[in-house]
Amino acid sequence: MSRSIFVFGSNLAGRHGAGSAKHAMQDHGAIYGQGVGFQGDSYAIPTKDSSLNVLGLGEIQAHVWDFIYFAESNPQMNFEVVKIGCGLAGYKEPEIAPLFAGAPDNVYLPNGWREIIAEKDQGEAESPHQAS
Repeated sequence: MSRSIFVFGSNLAGRHGAGSAKHAMQDHGAIYGQGVGFQGDSYAIPTKDSSLNVLGLGEIQAHVWDFIYFAESNPQMNFEVVKIGCGLAGYKEPEIAPLFAGAPDNVYLPNGWREIIAEKDQGEAESPHQAS
């Protein structure tokens, strides 16, 4: 039987006081004070810094890549990703979903995110690149 891991948005200080982070701490073993990575039956992807300021998409992308590598390295686990960054951090789903492009099959994204990723990939494939 596969182990189910709850993937949630966090802050670098690991203050799991609200939203999916609070749920992760209460029900999935997230550790207060640990804002990044695997803990209990959860995995934290930061969307805010240690002062609770929203991280830029590039910074979030780096953390998502670390998560994808972890998921690829742990095929015996199933990762249930919530809509990280789309609540308290204030991003829209079309901004966050593409960050998960290339996620392996053991990563279960929120409804509609794989479609957003496919549409973005299709749009990039169709748009000609112009030389400057």
